[in-house]
Amino acid sequence: MITDRQGNRLSGANAKSADLFNQSIAAFNIYRGDPVALLNEAIELTPEFAMAHITKAHLYALATEPEATAEAKRIVDTAKTLSLSDREKSHIRALDLLLAGEWTAAALVLDHHNIAYPHDLVAIQCGHLMDFYRANGRNLRDRITRVLPKWSSDTPGYSVLLGMHSFGLEETGDYVRAEDIGRQALDIQPLDCWAHHSVAHVMEMQGRAEDGIGWMIAREPHWTGDDNFFKVHNWWHRSLFHLDLGQEDEALRLYDTEIDQEQSAVALDLVDASALLWRLHLTGHDVGNRWSSVAAAWDAHADGKTYPFNDWHAVMAYLGAGRQDRVDQILTLYRNSPANGSEVGEWGKRTVISLVEGFVAFWQADYETAVDRLHQARFITNSLGGSHAQRDIIDWTLTEAAIRGQMKDVAEALANERIALKPHSPVNRNFLKRAKSFAGTATGAA
Repeated sequence: MITDRQGNRLSGANAKSADLFNQSIAAFNIYRGDPVALLNEAIELTPEFAMAHITKAHLYALATEPEATAEAKRIVDTAKTLSLSDREKSHIRALDLLLAGEWTAAALVLDHHNIAYPHDLVAIQCGHLMDFYRANGRNLRDRITRVLPKWSSDTPGYSVLLGMHSFGLEETGDYVRAEDIGRQALDIQPLDCWAHHSVAHVMEMQGRAEDGIGWMIAREPHWTGDDNFFKVHNWWHRSLFHLDLGQEDEALRLYDTEIDQEQSAVALDLVDASALLWRLHLTGHDVGNRWSSVAAAWDAHADGKTYPFNDWHAVMAYLGAGRQDRVDQILTLYRNSPANGSEVGEWGKRTVISLVEGFVAFWQADYETAVDRLHQARFITNSLGGSHAQRDIIDWTLTEAAIRGQMKDVAEALANERIALKPHSPVNRNFLKRAKSFAGTATGAA
């Protein structure tokens, strides 16, 4: 019987295609190389290799891009014509739900799947990403803790589980254990981008900006290779550390030389580009025409229905580029989505509309409206997606709006919130100083 490295049966594979599959999963595990190309080779050798098709569908579905979603649906249709084991049929059930915009239902299917098949690393990692995309911190942690006792350090891929466990612990606030386990994962596999970025998240959340810059620089050879899918995101993390120290010029330099230099059209990279430019705008930097190229790249992805978290970041770029028509189009799509639509549609109605309206109001210097919209939106954005570090842009914008709008009591209260979480942050200290002295004006900068 042909199996993967963790002992799961691979229907329709032969020894050569199974080897290609294992190489693909290893690349996917640490976000390096081209797992899709390896899966294509495996499918060419053995067209009825079910898990090769299924894994390829997962990769496209998790890209959160309209064209990739359409391709994932075509791949699933092909997979359904093959002879499938019960394990493989379970994957298909999860994919059907995911591609219908039902992220939580899909993740729940994989919850049960992972319990039944605790060594199915593809299901574990895809489920972990589904938990991330719907910002379910508890399941980011618990999906891994449910299966980890079934693994040992001798099981191929064990370090990958440690890296995911680290991130789940970080997103649930267990920072000491998160860092320790993330470092353990990297001792085993130094190229694990997910584990590396998990430790960076710990340092971001603890306000350890100097440590974070040192961490990124010391490990730079491990995460800056051309075949590294996480390269842009890790440059974004390093930029956040510089911003937290008030080193805006260095953050802008990194944007120009590393993030924008890639000219990436991948939605995940565009999220980082939009978010960094917006933060630089909040600090008073004129980022010039940098918005235009990011906005143009978003045109292929921002469709008002595939993944609202992306659309919100596209709006930042559209505002910066002066493309209000695209902002209005996205708002109209979410406002008109069916009341009984998919979970994705509900995310749009319940969360993205308020977020977009708040960011639009901020851009137009209507700070009272910005505070109103963003204050209510920030409490429900955990259903939207992303990490705590990514969603911090909401509270940063909210606090800046209160200061620029001269809402002294609100501004001071929001600054106190930020100081309580990261007391040594120069950005947060400056927020509190400006709120107390009321030195902020409508053109002031953090």
